[in-house]
Amino acid sequence: MKNLFKTKFNTACIVLIPTCIGINYLGKLIASTLKLPLWLDCIGTCIGAILGGPLIGAICGAANNLIYGFTTGDNITLIYALTSLGIGLAVGIMARLSFMKKTSGALLTAVVGGLTAVVISTPLNILFWGGTTGNIWGDALFATTQASGFPVWLGSFLDELVVDVPDKVLTLLIVFAIVKFLPNKLVSLYTSDDTIEKLD
Repeated sequence: MKNLFKTKFNTACIVLIPTCIGINYLGKLIASTLKLPLWLDCIGTCIGAILGGPLIGAICGAANNLIYGFTTGDNITLIYALTSLGIGLAVGIMARLSFMKKTSGALLTAVVGGLTAVVISTPLNILFWGGTTGNIWGDALFATTQASGFPVWLGSFLDELVVDVPDKVLTLLIVFAIVKFLPNKLVSLYTSDDTIEKLD
């Protein structure tokens, strides 16, 4: 518990950050281009959070949104840097609490990360976009809830929920598989103490 937020800002972590940002950028670009029902923009954030800790995850997440937003002119992405920061913190904390050692823990981490995204994003959706998310699948559900007389906040919450939780489940399962097979010697470069923990 005492090492929950302890971070090694060594060469390995400094190299890890731009690598994870690049993975995020590519995932978001693919999802946006193909109009996928998922975001796929936090695979790198979760890798950074699991290896480097909550602060590294938060940096990777927020930085990706800012870089993607400024380079593509996607102003919506800029606002959700807060969401990505929250996801990085949440996943990093879960990893430090040893929830990323088994598939069941990875699924629980995915739910926590997804709900964190929903809680942060829903007020932003309402404030800036009238409750929509910009995701074609989620916004279709939002339109249905509004036609049925649901409150805007509930429609926006459900809009975000049906996209974010499945997205994080897929993301964390992918990340779990990646990190599980990383060499012990590589993982040890990021540990916050002298103990090397390997995923079961």
